[in-house]
Amino acid sequence: MESRPTAEEMPALTLPYPARQSDMTPAPDTDLSQYRPAGKLTGKAALITGGDSGIGRAVAIAYALEGADVAILYNENDEDARTTRDLVEERGRRCLLLKRDVRDPSACRSAVAETVAAFGGLNILVNNAAYQKAQKDFADITEDQFRRTLETNLFGYFHMAQAALPHLSEGDTIINTGSIVGLVGNELLVDYCASKGGIHAFTKALALNLAPKGIRVNCVAPGPVWTPNIPATMPVEEVEQFGHEVALARPGQPEELAPAYVFLASDGDSSFITGHILEVTGGKLSSG
Repeated sequence: MESRPTAEEMPALTLPYPARQSDMTPAPDTDLSQYRPAGKLTGKAALITGGDSGIGRAVAIAYALEGADVAILYNENDEDARTTRDLVEERGRRCLLLKRDVRDPSACRSAVAETVAAFGGLNILVNNAAYQKAQKDFADITEDQFRRTLETNLFGYFHMAQAALPHLSEGDTIINTGSIVGLVGNELLVDYCASKGGIHAFTKALALNLAPKGIRVNCVAPGPVWTPNIPATMPVEEVEQFGHEVALARPGQPEELAPAYVFLASDGDSSFITGHILEVTGGKLSSG
């Protein structure tokens, strides 16, 4: 089994926002070198927001390994996006790069339209784009920050789901990225927690709404995962002990999350699962 950095081994790393994955030390594990694909998504087309780095990159690679073509929607980091495209194409699948802001409904519609035009359809939407900014003092959260967090993390998911829906059919899926902090809270991320709690409720309600169409809607709720957002948005004292609070005493790596997204995208594995919040947290429990 591959060794992972423990919380005690995490560096005191600070990076400017938006951080590049290539600047992170240690680098997040996103290559799925130990993953064993089984053709679970052969012939499928997927669109992943926030797919340029971190969890989104790992999911893109996993989907490619399973036989899907992948469109990547990203907002700023061209270098990371190109790297993800290369990694998908190295695995024999097509990859479309879409530089868009999910806060803009028209940008979401055009991203879906380009994906459908390129791949001939859309089967899997992964809402994964996120914004966060830690604030120790609640009074320091400005209205602009609160608005940006919710417009990216919650409105963006709404815009993408509405844009994708006309192209989704029975057996297709929407997978949202929530967070354990949307279930238990975090004193440094009040607005982010609110947005992620909203995503969990959105997932459950949308699952009920789309069930008659045979479209499943689920959510992955990660615990602490080593992604570019962490050294770019968290206080350095939190970064250097990142993951200490979970039972496994370390942060998760993006490639450890990706199989959950494959599971929820695969009709052969999860055809009777909808409205579910799948916690992948290393033992940071939401209850009990």
